[in-house]
Amino acid sequence: MTLEAIKAGPQTTVQDLGRFGARHLGVCRAGAMDTLALTVANRLVGNPAGAPALEITLPPASFRLLRDGMLALAGADCQATLDGEPVWSGWRTPFRAGQVLQLHAPRIGMRAYLALDGGIALPPVMESASTDLMAGFGGLDGRALRDGDRLPLGAPLPIRPRKGVWLPRPGNQIRVCHGPEFGLLSKSARERLWHAPWQITPSSNRMGYRLSGPALQLNAPLEMPSHGVLPGLIQLPPDGQPIVLMADAQATGGYPRLGMVASADLWQLGQARLGSQLHFVEVSLEEARLADQQLQRYLNKIERLLNEN
Repeated sequence: MTLEAIKAGPQTTVQDLGRFGARHLGVCRAGAMDTLALTVANRLVGNPAGAPALEITLPPASFRLLRDGMLALAGADCQATLDGEPVWSGWRTPFRAGQVLQLHAPRIGMRAYLALDGGIALPPVMESASTDLMAGFGGLDGRALRDGDRLPLGAPLPIRPRKGVWLPRPGNQIRVCHGPEFGLLSKSARERLWHAPWQITPSSNRMGYRLSGPALQLNAPLEMPSHGVLPGLIQLPPDGQPIVLMADAQATGGYPRLGMVASADLWQLGQARLGSQLHFVEVSLEEARLADQQLQRYLNKIERLLNEN
């Protein structure tokens, strides 16, 4: 009852919804970069929303399935096939022991999520199976998968009829609320933050996206004590090029906090490719809350659809 990585891909890791309640110990959240895709894939195969699954970054990748069961893919559209037959993203698909799932270079997005009924049966570390690449724990030995690795799977669930859901496509309009130090930006810097395109540089990773664009300046130099930080926070280092903290972000930082990405848009950042451009959209806290509610309504609609006979 295992999953074998024939071709693991450049960075395939076991992820769930993340590791919470340990940031005071310096432990990052980790977890899926696109929690929406992980949740949908898991619910399609009957797993809890946060069951451990595979986050497959920029395939190609291929896996041999060594028991019968159900699978679902969500996130990046990777033109997947099962023994050569198409597997559509956003659909649950039955498989048989010995079949090979192949994922090709994605047409849209950066990360695909593979959920299998019963989940990936790895022991949790601090109540999560997510891989923390920097600290080297969780997942499979705290590392990305390698060719030939095998992962244990949970017990298969009852086979369900084939069914699919509509998956939203990621965009580059990212909603952002003001951060504590936003008011210290110069007037021209505020205009540039909202109106300039920001390119994700090659030095970006799961810890943070380093952006390239017009340099932003504060009205006056500022030295700050270290403070707690979270995924989605936009920091401003001395070079004036913003950093957006992502799932593996450290627990503390000392740079000015320009803004916070609305949690409803974090999944879109998780699908943004290196070299692509982002546009920040200024929103109020209330507007960000409404976006969260809209996303939850989408998930509730999926639940109702999947519970229909």
